[in-house]
Amino acid sequence: MPFKTILRELVEAAPGADGAILTDWEGEAVEHFSLDDEYELKLIGAHKGIILNRIREIQEKLLPCEIHEAVISTGTHHVIIGAIGSDYSLIMTLERNALVGRALYAFQRSVQALKKEIC
Repeated sequence: MPFKTILRELVEAAPGADGAILTDWEGEAVEHFSLDDEYELKLIGAHKGIILNRIREIQEKLLPCEIHEAVISTGTHHVIIGAIGSDYSLIMTLERNALVGRALYAFQRSVQALKKEIC
């Protein structure tokens, strides 16, 4: 299944989602799907991918376990960041009033689908 299809299905499955982006280890966009400004999504993807890598580095020093995802909440949005293997990240942006639990379920299913395609 193409990456774009997986990302589109993720955004459609999570009410309140603005977009989703797959990035490589440098934060570069591999593929994205956005209902809004794609430039902003790419910018968020680049920076949040870097944040996930920093969280991984800290986690490796503290406990030897794998990070699956992190949720960052701001005054206006939620951002879910997840690892896909050691080289890729999936980032999804949500409106602040979106149900994060429901979005996480769809997010985790998309991570598994992307792992099958990438790994």
